[in-house]
Amino acid sequence: MTNDTFNALSKEAQFAFEILNSGATQIRKANYAKKGAYYQSFINLTVGIERIAKLCVLLDYYIENNGEFPNDKFVRKIGHNINKLYNKSMDIKQKYSFEFKYLNNFNNIHFNILDILSSFATKDRYENINILVNAKQDNNPIALWFENVDMALFEKHISKKKKEKIINNAENINNLISPFAIVRHSSENDSEINQVTEASLRTGIYEAVRPYRQLYTVQIIRFWTELLWKLQYKAQSLGNNEIPYFSDMFGCFYNDDSYFRTRKNYETF
Repeated sequence: MTNDTFNALSKEAQFAFEILNSGATQIRKANYAKKGAYYQSFINLTVGIERIAKLCVLLDYYIENNGEFPNDKFVRKIGHNINKLYNKSMDIKQKYSFEFKYLNNFNNIHFNILDILSSFATKDRYENINILVNAKQDNNPIALWFENVDMALFEKHISKKKKEKIINNAENINNLISPFAIVRHSSENDSEINQVTEASLRTGIYEAVRPYRQLYTVQIIRFWTELLWKLQYKAQSLGNNEIPYFSDMFGCFYNDDSYFRTRKNYETF
C-alpha cells in the first residue's frame, strides 16, 4: 500500500537515478571535439547529485522530527551548491556514525569534480549566454575539467610508458598526414587547435583518462547512494510505511570499482 509521500519519494528518486545514469555515461564521451557532451553531463550530474543529496537531507530531517518533513522554506534554503550539500551530507554521516563499505572520504580529484559541478550549478551553466550579454563569467567549466580533472588523472594513473606512446603516436600521425590535412578545432580552453600533433595528443589524453573520469564520477554518486541507503533504513524504522526502498532504485551504483570498470554505458539500466 502506498501514499502520496511514498509516491513522491519514489518518483524523485527515479528521476535522480535516470539523470545520474545519463550524466555518468556522457562524461565518458566528452572531449574537445564533442563539447556538447560536457554540458549534457554537467547538467545531468549537477541536477542528479543535488536531488539525491536533498533526499538525504530530507530523510535526516524526517528521522530527527519523528516522521515529519520540513516546509518549503527549509528546502529552498539548501540551494544548488553541490559543495554545501556535500558538507551537509558529511555532517549527517558523522552524526549517525555511519561507516561506508566503499569510500568514506574523497581525494583531491573528487573534490575538483565537486568544485566544478558546484560552480556549474550555481553560475557557470550559462557561460556562453553570459559572454553574449556581457554578464560576469567566472569560469570556463570545460577548461577547468581538462586542467583540474583530466590532467590530474593523466598524471596520477597513466604510466610513463603509456604517456610516451601517446606522444609518439601524435608525432607519427603528424608525419603521416600533416602535408595534406587541415585541422580546425578549439581546445577545452577555447584556444585554437590547428596542428595535427596537438589534436592527436589531446585525443590520446582523452582516450587514456576517460575510464578514470567516469570511475571517479560514479564513485561520487556511490557516496550519496550509500548515505541514502543508510538513512532509508533509519527512516523506515519509524514504522510509518511511507519510505520506499531506495536501495532497489540505485542498486547499480552500490558496487565496487571492479564492477564500475566493466561499464561504459549506465543508460541501459
